[in-house]
Amino acid sequence: MKKGLKRPLELAISIASSNPPTISLSEGHEPRVVAAAVEAVNLGIAKIILVGKVEEIKQQLAKYPCSYPDRIEIHDPIRSSLIKEFSKSYYELRKHKGITHEDAEKQATSNLVYAALLVKNGHADGTLSGAVETTSNVVKTAIWVLGKATQVKTVSSCFLIFPKSHEPMIYADCGLVIEPNDEELVDITIAASQSCKSLLNTDPRIALLSFSTKGSAKHKNTDKILSALKKLKSLEPELLVDGELQFDAAIDSAVGKIKAPGSKVAGAANVMIFPNLDAGNIAYKITQRLGNADAYGPILQGLEKPANDLSRGASPHDITQMIAVTVLQAIARVQYNAT
Repeated sequence: MKKGLKRPLELAISIASSNPPTISLSEGHEPRVVAAAVEAVNLGIAKIILVGKVEEIKQQLAKYPCSYPDRIEIHDPIRSSLIKEFSKSYYELRKHKGITHEDAEKQATSNLVYAALLVKNGHADGTLSGAVETTSNVVKTAIWVLGKATQVKTVSSCFLIFPKSHEPMIYADCGLVIEPNDEELVDITIAASQSCKSLLNTDPRIALLSFSTKGSAKHKNTDKILSALKKLKSLEPELLVDGELQFDAAIDSAVGKIKAPGSKVAGAANVMIFPNLDAGNIAYKITQRLGNADAYGPILQGLEKPANDLSRGASPHDITQMIAVTVLQAIARVQYNAT
């Protein structure tokens, strides 16, 4: 791994401890989530809002010594003083779908929606769910409540990949968009470039991957890659991106020089954009299982404010890592808005 490229938790510890963001966790009753929340607070990377029934959460918290108990709040949506504000907010968000005031109030008291509304209304900087909830519910709620980022139209995902003998990389999209068209590939690429900056703290060098390199094959699938590249060059002329590239040409400098001479990306890519979900999902699992790489994700991209999904099999430390990811996204958002 190149010097200076840290895992999410290490990076969050180095940059978040002076002013830790607040992260809402909708599954505050879940023992793994509580253990992870206490670990995140003890490491100084976050303030936490645990959402759920107060007594249940207090029973779980009592099991874990916490160095900064004042950095953990408990919110029971049903008893919360914020519920009127949140019900009104949720109604405004969903009234175009025919929701009533009564339905809005009822849905705002669900832990998942309430945790997202904490972020929407400025009481938290990011949210994390999925230890119990399904991915579809987590993603749907994030889109409905937080909305899509202004600069992209597509919500996608990425994985942080930490190989044993190579610098860390971003893989996208490996979890959400099944068959992206050229415009969706543009959105995925722009979001992944931002993820590279915020989560790896390094500049992106982006490869639009294919079974072809620089015209070695002609097909409608390679036409899609070339169309996406053209649009990216127009929208983001400063972005270091090239395609179409095969994986070996993207990552191996010797192969890159042969297959794509003159490319500033070939042989040096650290962001891999896959042409569809089949390729992306298969690739990250092969990298993880046969290459023994550590993979963190799926990490949601393209939302107006940070929200992430957990694997239902996540360990407490896995959840702490994803809290760190959400913290880094929240810090990046503040820095982006300040420029």
